[in-house]
Amino acid sequence: MSFNVSEKYNCVVIEFKGNVMGGPDAVSLNEELHELIENDKTNVVVDLGKVKFMNSSGLGMLIGALTTMKKAGGDLRIANATDKIESLLIITKLITVFKHYKTLDEAIASYQEN
Repeated sequence: MSFNVSEKYNCVVIEFKGNVMGGPDAVSLNEELHELIENDKTNVVVDLGKVKFMNSSGLGMLIGALTTMKKAGGDLRIANATDKIESLLIITKLITVFKHYKTLDEAIASYQEN
């Protein structure tokens, strides 16, 4: 898995690519999130549009990221989840934990509604 970080409007977009399976990737993501928090950037959207596969460790990584951002007074929202990943979120009931949006633009706009 790899991820790209960019800023759009009032939030940070983290675009995941490949297979999301936790492990060392979770450490990299966590370091990135703490760097964002230090820079007062706590509104994050995770773009899952280019993710091919996600396992339970990948889900755990997302939950950890959400918890990290909430503790910092922000939020983490999901955009572009493929049907396969959306099914995984529904089966695990995590669909109720994350705010999720069909498109990246909708997820970004959701921060402006606050």
